[in-house]
Amino acid sequence: MSDIFTKAKRSEVMSRIRGRGNKATELALAKLFRRHKITGWRRNQKIFGKPDFVFSKLKLAVFVDGCFWHGCPRHGTQPKGNAAFWRRKISRNQSRDKEVSRTLRKLGWRVLRIWEHELARKNEKRLLLRVERALG
Repeated sequence: MSDIFTKAKRSEVMSRIRGRGNKATELALAKLFRRHKITGWRRNQKIFGKPDFVFSKLKLAVFVDGCFWHGCPRHGTQPKGNAAFWRRKISRNQSRDKEVSRTLRKLGWRVLRIWEHELARKNEKRLLLRVERALG
């Protein structure tokens, strides 16, 4: 079925769509925190870089990065269609991630970045060790 819009109109329509975060992955990590009685975290805090979870007392910012959107070296895929666009997009995301982490560290925060694939049940034990180590 062909598109009812011209290429320019489709581009305009799509440019108005805004993401709403990575809700499923954030909820999976929140469930892990609750299951293991990890407390002290908050979501949606007004901190540079908009971390997914913040442990204010420990000055720990936690980000859950999607394998596709942040270019996971193990699971990130490159779409064949519009390849140059996606390469630039993912590269900009990675650059922004580095800048956010660097800035937060300069401000005295510790940063923990978790890949989406680490939330799988089979990886839970290893992820839990990383989280506990970050919490001190």
